[in-house]
Amino acid sequence: MADSTPTNGRYHRVLLKLSGEALMGDRQYGVDPEIARTLAVQVSEALAAGSEVAIVVGGGNIFRGMAAAARGMDRATGDYMGMLATVMNGLALQDALEQVGCPTRVMSAIAMDEICEPYIRRRAIRHLERGRVIILVAGTGNPYFTTDTAATLRAVEIGADVILKATRVDGVYDADPELHPEATRYSQIGYTDLLANRLGALDATAVSLAMDNEMPIVVFDMTRAGNIGRAIKGEQIGTLITGEVTR
Repeated sequence: MADSTPTNGRYHRVLLKLSGEALMGDRQYGVDPEIARTLAVQVSEALAAGSEVAIVVGGGNIFRGMAAAARGMDRATGDYMGMLATVMNGLALQDALEQVGCPTRVMSAIAMDEICEPYIRRRAIRHLERGRVIILVAGTGNPYFTTDTAATLRAVEIGADVILKATRVDGVYDADPELHPEATRYSQIGYTDLLANRLGALDATAVSLAMDNEMPIVVFDMTRAGNIGRAIKGEQIGTLITGEVTR
C-alpha cells in the first residue's frame, strides 16, 4: 500500500465508498439525479486536480439483503439481489460522471458483459492510471459480505492511499447521535477501539481487513456541499480511523 499521508494536502489514489442511501436525497428510494450530479461534479474536480478515484457504491436505496433475510428470505438470495442493486446505482453514477466529462468504467464482481466490465485488478489499476474513474459494483461477488468489506478489499487491491466513507453522518460517535443528542464525535479513533466499543461505523470484517493492511478510513458527511473534495484534499473532516491513537 502507498504512503497514506496526503501529498501537498491531497491524496493521490482514493477509494470513495458511497452508501446507496446517500444517493436518495429526500426520496423514499432510488437515485436523486441532483445528488448524483453533485457527487459527479466533486469527483470531476478531484480528477482535474490530479487525484485517481475509485468508487464502491452500496445498494441500500434499492434493496438490502440483510433486511430481506430478517423477514424470512434466504440470506444468500437477498445478498445477490443487493449486489444487483449496486450495479443499478453504478450505472446511474457513470451516467452522471460522463455528463460532466469524466471518463468512467463500471467494473462488476459478477459477470454481466453487456453492461459493464468484469473486475480485474490490473485492468482497474490501468484505468486509474489513464485518468478514468472506476465504479466497482456487485460487492465482492459473494453473499455474506457487506459493501464496506468490498470497499476495503478493493482499496487494498488497487493500492489506494485511503478509504473515504461518505455517509449522512459527520463521523464516528460514541453513541448513536440520533438517539443520544449528547453523543461525542471522535476526530480520530484506532481500529481496535472501534471494534472493542462496537461503534458500528463499519462492519467488523471491514475494520479487521483495514487494520491488517494499515488502510486508513475517513468517515464523513457527504451531504455538506464540497465535503467529498475536502476529504480528497486531506482536510480534517469527519473521523479518521487508523492505527492506535495515543491518549
